[in-house]
Amino acid sequence: MLEHHKKKLLSRKKFLLRQLRYACFSLVILTFSIGIGVAGYHIWGNLSWIDAFLNASMILTGMGPVDHLDTTGGKLFAAFYALFSGISFLTFAAVLFAPIYHRFLHKFHLSIEDDGSDS
Repeated sequence: MLEHHKKKLLSRKKFLLRQLRYACFSLVILTFSIGIGVAGYHIWGNLSWIDAFLNASMILTGMGPVDHLDTTGGKLFAAFYALFSGISFLTFAAVLFAPIYHRFLHKFHLSIEDDGSDS
């Protein structure tokens, strides 16, 4: 998966390939999450496909709903989708930025070891 902190830093090319893999996986998470929202808003909220996409996108990014839902099923779906969306968006961001964060920590750790301190 990710290299151990005692191993040398990956080359820029290998890091960019890793970042591309993580970005693709995060897009899968995002697409799956929006797909659930679009289907749910269309089926239970009785919204058109484009309105369902708009609502799912706005809820997923934390902006809030656009359309008013009249059905009980639509309201229940919106409530559960909002809870799901919070976790889903955080997961998307974590997967996308994990290689960058790891590289930063790895580089920081290597620079500390180069100073010769044992702490």
